[in-house]
Amino acid sequence: MNIHHFEEVIAGRAYHIEVTPVSNRWRAQLRRLPGMPTAMMPFYGQTPEEAAQLLTAWLTLAHRRTATNIATAN
Repeated sequence: MNIHHFEEVIAGRAYHIEVTPVSNRWRAQLRRLPGMPTAMMPFYGQTPEEAAQLLTAWLTLAHRRTATNIATAN
């Protein structure tokens, strides 16, 4: 199987992204580690890079929203 790996640092945290082919597109998801379940939905793109970028953009947005919510709560 043709698997692509990407590593992105978002908000100081390293994320390992794994991208695999599914039919005529690519699926990006956080790399599963042994004994560590994930409920994260996959992101799809026409290329491995596009799929990984879509997941990275979503994680960046999620971190930004969390930081904003914490700042406004204080």
